[in-house]
This record gives sequence, C-alpha cells and structure tokens, in this order.
Amino acid sequence: MADAGRPRSTSSASAPAVALLASAFVVATCGLIYELLASTLASYLLGDSVTQFSTVIGAYLFAMGIGSWCSRYVRQNELRLFVRVELLIALIGGCSAAGLFLLFPVIDHFRVALYALVLAIGFFVGLEIPLLMRILRDVEFREVVSSVLTFDYVGALAASLLFPLVLMPYLGMVRTGFLFGIANAAVALALLFVMRDAGRFRLEKLAAIFVLALLGAGFIASERLQRWAEVASYQEPVVYAVSSRFQRIVITRRGDDLRLYLNGNLQFSSRDEYRYHEALVQPALARVANPRSVLILGGGDGLAAREVLRHPGVQSLTLVDLDPDVTRLFSQTAMLTALNRGALTDPRMRVINADGFRWAREARTRYDAVIVDFPDPVDFSVGKLYTESFYRELKRLIAPGGIAAVQSTSPLVAPRAFWTVATTLEAAGLQIRPYHAYVPSFGEWGFILAANGPIAPSAPVLTGRFLDQATANRMFDFPPDMARRPAPVNRLDNQALVRLFDEEWSRYEA
Repeated sequence: MADAGRPRSTSSASAPAVALLASAFVVATCGLIYELLASTLASYLLGDSVTQFSTVIGAYLFAMGIGSWCSRYVRQNELRLFVRVELLIALIGGCSAAGLFLLFPVIDHFRVALYALVLAIGFFVGLEIPLLMRILRDVEFREVVSSVLTFDYVGALAASLLFPLVLMPYLGMVRTGFLFGIANAAVALALLFVMRDAGRFRLEKLAAIFVLALLGAGFIASERLQRWAEVASYQEPVVYAVSSRFQRIVITRRGDDLRLYLNGNLQFSSRDEYRYHEALVQPALARVANPRSVLILGGGDGLAAREVLRHPGVQSLTLVDLDPDVTRLFSQTAMLTALNRGALTDPRMRVINADGFRWAREARTRYDAVIVDFPDPVDFSVGKLYTESFYRELKRLIAPGGIAAVQSTSPLVAPRAFWTVATTLEAAGLQIRPYHAYVPSFGEWGFILAANGPIAPSAPVLTGRFLDQATANRMFDFPPDMARRPAPVNRLDNQALVRLFDEEWSRYEA
C-alpha cells in the first residue's frame, strides 16, 4: 500500500497542480513570444537584426534574473501575487507590439520605450517562476523544480517554432501580441477557478475578465491599430499593408506618387523610380552584344524586369526574389502592374521565390546579363548578399562576354560602404566599372558594373525617360567627394559592410 504521507507523483497530481504546470507552459511560451516580438519589431524599425536580437535578449534575461532575485521578498499570498503578475504580463506583453508601432513615429527616444518594455516583461516573468515553484510545493507536488523547468523548456520550444512558421506569416506581430496576452490572462482566470478557496479572489477574477475583454478588443482592432501607426509613420495615405513571412509590406499613395516600403524602408517612388531602374539595367545590357538570357536577383516589384524586357532580343528572363507576397502583389494588382507594364506575367519571365544566396550556390545556368537589385545591407541577413562568397557565385553565373550590374548604395552619403562593395567584387575576381545617378527620392545613388573580363568604357544605351547617351557617359565620372577611398572586403565572417552602412547613414540622418 502506498504511503499516505508521501508527496503525490506527477501521474496522480491534483487539478490545481495540473493547472499550475499548464501555467508554467504558458508563461514560458508567452514570455518567449514577447521577447521575439520585441526583437523582430526592433529589427524592422531600427535595422541591424543581430544587434537588436542580442540586446533585447540580453536585457530580457537580465530582467528575469532581477525578478527572480526579488521573489525572495515575497513571504505570503504567493498565489494572489502570481495571478496579478500574470495579468500584468498579459496586459503589457499583449499590447507590446501595438504600443511600439504606435510610439515609433511620435517619440524621439524609441529605444528607451523599447527596453523599458522588455525589462518590465522580463522582470515579471522572472518573478513568476519562483512563485510558481512555491505554490506547487504547497499543493504537495513531487519534483517541483524538474517539473516546472520541463514545462518551461517545452513552452520555449513551442514558441520558437510557432513564431516564424505560423504566427508571423498568418497573424503578424500586432495580432500575435494580443493573442498571447489573451492566453496569459485566460490561464490566470482558469487558475483562479481550480485552486482551493477560489472565492477569496473575486477582485482578481474581475481584473482577469477586464484584461481579457481589453485584449480581445485589441485583437479584433489590430489591423486598424497598425494602420494608424503606419499612417503616422509614413505621413502618406496607406493603400496596402501586410506582414509576409519575411517582412512588412506597405504601399502608400498621394496623388500620382505611389511608394513601396519594406520594413519601413523606402524601396521606390513612382515619380522617379525610372531613373533608378534605367540606370541599373541599361548600362549593363548595352555592353552585351546580344543579351538573350538575363537574370535578376531581387527586384520583386518587376521594375528592373520592365527595363530588361524593353530589349526585343531578350528571350528568357529569370527573376529570383525571396518573398512570394511581393511578386504576387506586383503581378496581380492593377495599379502596380501598370507601373511595371505587366513584366512579371510576360511569357519570357520565370519567377522563382527563393533565398538569393542559396539559389546562386545551387544554380548551374549562365546568363548574358545579371541584374543584382537587393535591398540595402541594413542587417546581416541582407549583408551576406554583398559578400565575397556571394560575388564568387555571381562570377560563375556570368556567361562569357556577359556582365552584371549591382546596386551599391550612395557614394555620396555612404562612400566607404559604396567602395566596400567595389573592393569586394574585385576580391571575388571580377573587373569593375562604378557609376552613379541622381534619384530625387534617394539622392546620389551608386551602381557597379562587374564582368569576368574588361568592360567597355562606353556603349550605345537604349534611350529612356532619363537615360540618353550623353547622360550614360557622364555617370562614370566621380567628383572628389565621391572618389574612391580605401575600403575593406566584406566577408561572411566580418560583415564589415553592414557596420559601415549603418555608421555612415546614421551620421547623415542625425
């Protein structure tokens, strides 16, 4: 016969004990989701994802340690305090993404708000775990520490899988925040009903119901809240906004000016994008005797493709872009297909949604011209597409007599970053000819031609709205303030370009 005085095993745990273990799972899952939300949102709004994830995670764990240390001063009413802390986390964490989006355009010191929020959530989560262990011990649960930590770690795994695979693609950051706030509050309310002497917690029950109602309303209105934040941030009417698996896609329109923003960064303005895309594409294709097969890396908006397809000799055009939501949007939306002239649905076009770095390493076809139209190297995930390793793959993709054109940021605002791209292309064994063009939305912008052999100093270009022969010839002259200067090679193990890009643009925008 079992000893009546022995603590109960997991298999015979009481309903309160099971509810408390479920709380451990929810606490861990929600806490990590809030941490990932803050890190991802900071990366979207501030750039440099490695710095944002590192500092947010560090601050969160530090605050958890402080919360755990402070729990020693709780001597009584552990359950009441646990429920109240759970509701505070639900409220703060649930509203975190919406609050940060709303605050970003209206406060000067956004990082202060960001880290204050992270520290608050971390502190309360750190306070919860020791309280939970004490409450479990009081209900005679065996192996308290191992049981809590098991559910804590399983919850962390669930969060780390759900966030990139389900939550970001299908709910977005604002809805995700509210949903997990609801989960926190629901667990607190359920716990109040299954614990002994539940009648003592009437105030906490009312608070839980209020928090659930508030977060539920926020979940329903989440898209509207995000639109308000984006309208305030962009100061232009937002006509389309969605969070894809990879980025936040926003399109604004004021009069005849249509603009695309990815993660808050302007990609083009319809008033002057033709300057950028003519400059990117036409000098390269002019230097190929008969460009029949062309590759575009990036450029999911189809605007570079539009310029390529102006050449009647082009027989096949392959476009590799990471985000299917972008290529789908620019191939199906009337106001956007009018801008790219239906380039993405042209019979010569083949669209591939894949990571450009991985695709280039696996590709075996060679192309007469390669147009490299990646976003600026604002973080390491994009910076890898500007490394010597990537450019060695680019070199292999260029057919004999072929050429590549690479967008390379501003040689005026970020000259060291621009010349780092040039130095890196040379380190990969390519010969180069840098050039630049003025695009009003961006200022003076830089490009680099790259080939496996000598590049002709001049070639007859296809005339467009911006480009003619005289303009094309002038683009290769650099005044002293944009002249070449010493620059490092951007490698996968140093990502020097990301640091230089951030330093130079930060000084310019300060």
